Amino acid sequence: MRTLEVALAERSYPIHIGAGLLDSFPLAEQVRGNQVMIVTNETIAPLYLDRLTAQCSGLQCDTLILPDGEKFKNLNTLETLFDALMAKRHSRTTTLIALGGGVVGDMVGFAAACYQRGVDFIQVPTTLLAQVDSSVGGKTAVNHPRGKNMIGAFHQPRLVLIDTDVLATLPERELAAGYAEVVKYGLIRDPAFYRWLETNNDRLLSREPEALSEAIYRSCENKAQVVAEDETEQGNRALLNLGHTFGHAMETATGYTHWLHGEAVAAGMVMAVHMSARLGWLGPELESKLSTLLTTWKLPVTAPEGMTPEQFMDLMALDKKVQNGQLRLVLLRQLGEAVVTADYDPRALRQTLEAFCGV
Repeated sequence: MRTLEVALAERSYPIHIGAGLLDSFPLAEQVRGNQVMIVTNETIAPLYLDRLTAQCSGLQCDTLILPDGEKFKNLNTLETLFDALMAKRHSRTTTLIALGGGVVGDMVGFAAACYQRGVDFIQVPTTLLAQVDSSVGGKTAVNHPRGKNMIGAFHQPRLVLIDTDVLATLPERELAAGYAEVVKYGLIRDPAFYRWLETNNDRLLSREPEALSEAIYRSCENKAQVVAEDETEQGNRALLNLGHTFGHAMETATGYTHWLHGEAVAAGMVMAVHMSARLGWLGPELESKLSTLLTTWKLPVTAPEGMTPEQFMDLMALDKKVQNGQLRLVLLRQLGEAVVTADYDPRALRQTLEAFCGV
């Protein structure tokens, strides 16, 4: 087991990464009260719920199985979670445990932030995307029909438990979606890691355990450093949203059913790199190499068919990085150096949207 720390003073917490942790980690020792509610979904429950429940021996351990999918990440599902907590008489010393991907983790974290004005929660991510991104950093939320993750809170977990063995059962498409977030860290702040990903792409595609473990560790290391510097996204933490402004617009336009989040981020990152090149900050080589790398994972590198530049602009106007009516974007000055800026030629944005919408 390898352990990292997210350094946030009294809210600091560990990220434990290793094989077989679902069966070996003393989870019950990390619970401060005597109640836990494990929340998972219909896909994950048959695979791992019993194993995690066994780690909660001696506690009041209740479970809730939610429907699987981004379209269920909403206030209605959150109400189901609150109903279950109250029906089982969970107090303010309870601990919620999120067993699943980013959707489960985001909803459980938001429920923990709200229930009785804040209770403990533990992240046990079961997808690559959740392991390297959404489980770390305390950003929790649900979607609204008009925008992704528009209703939420910052609420840090008590710990993150990453069992790398669960990736063996992860569908190929889900693994690829997580890989997009891994690549993001190399693009925005760690060029050596990006080059490592290019060199080790075949090992990662074949799910070689050592390579996957290293990719997860280095991704979490990067994110932990960013979160420690800017917990509530007042500055550099927004750099973690490379490709997300374009990506969230694509997810919203297609009703959260067309693409997985990581797939939308993949296409969005290519758009961000393309626009950076249009602004004269990058040469064309990075976009070409990035597109090739993502395509080996069967990830999309252009917008969904039928989307228009006008749709993009309308949806991006609701992005959380908009300040004083100005749309800020995460762009690249060079590989490993990202910026959040509203200081760009709007013609470059329009031309980028037209190029990726086939206009």
